[in-house]
Amino acid sequence: MGKLKYSLLVLFGACSYGVLSTIFKLGFLDGFSAHELLGGQYVFGWIGLLLLVLFFSRHTVTKKQFFSLLTVGSTMSMTGIFYAISVEELPASIAVVLLFQFTWIGVLIEAVANKTFPSRGKIISIIILFIGTLFAGGVFERLGQSLSTKGIIFGLLAAVSFSFYIFASGRIATDVPPYTKSFLMTTSATLIVCLIFPPTFLTNGALQAGLWKYGLFLGLFGVVVPVICFSIGVPKVGTGLGTILGAAELPTAIIASITLVHEAVSPLQWCGIICILLGIAAPQYLTMRKEKRKSVQHAVS
Repeated sequence: MGKLKYSLLVLFGACSYGVLSTIFKLGFLDGFSAHELLGGQYVFGWIGLLLLVLFFSRHTVTKKQFFSLLTVGSTMSMTGIFYAISVEELPASIAVVLLFQFTWIGVLIEAVANKTFPSRGKIISIIILFIGTLFAGGVFERLGQSLSTKGIIFGLLAAVSFSFYIFASGRIATDVPPYTKSFLMTTSATLIVCLIFPPTFLTNGALQAGLWKYGLFLGLFGVVVPVICFSIGVPKVGTGLGTILGAAELPTAIIASITLVHEAVSPLQWCGIICILLGIAAPQYLTMRKEKRKSVQHAVS
């Protein structure tokens, strides 16, 4: 039951990420650029985590832990930057399908790191997730379209970067309290985003024009909540299962788009959402069934 609790925490973090695309769409409709929204996300998220650390988690870290966590944070920022470029070059549905290749990449990274073959449950889950992602992303409805090579490359780079972020967050400095760990990772991520996309919104009046409310929600759902959830949950459930649970981001994104932006969703996309949910549930079900079988055998013996 303990592992299920941590799985739900990772699932909640992934759902939090899923709300981001809709908030970005609303920000675009209000006239703000991707650079302004991405910068606002990290600046407000960093401030939120700073407040949490100051009030709840003043913990001293070693020099090794400090630099390790800053390095992990760079994978966070690069995921956002690569994905933003991919979305600019490709239809959003195709960009999100490319990003979601992190599900099998993460399982592959775990298998190489642990020198073990993925379990049957994870392989089944990955196959179901892959099929579901193709349907949910509307890939089959866009066959024949010419796609930007640059967009495809950056979409796949976002997937690789996100896979390494989940892997590293579950392996590095696991004894550091979640608030402190999340704050240090976000610090380097924010610095990198601000270096690549200078935060001119802090002085050009964009904040007062309404960017602050988007930055606030993007910082909460795109930095504070998921980073803390992943910091606590992924070390307990493992990288492979963590990446599978991360797939909940896509159905959340689609449902949020329906609710807030009133986007139309085709029957094929609904089939994809159901597939993804089944893919997420499969390893949990197989694990619980295996544990139940063991407990029955132990009781008999």
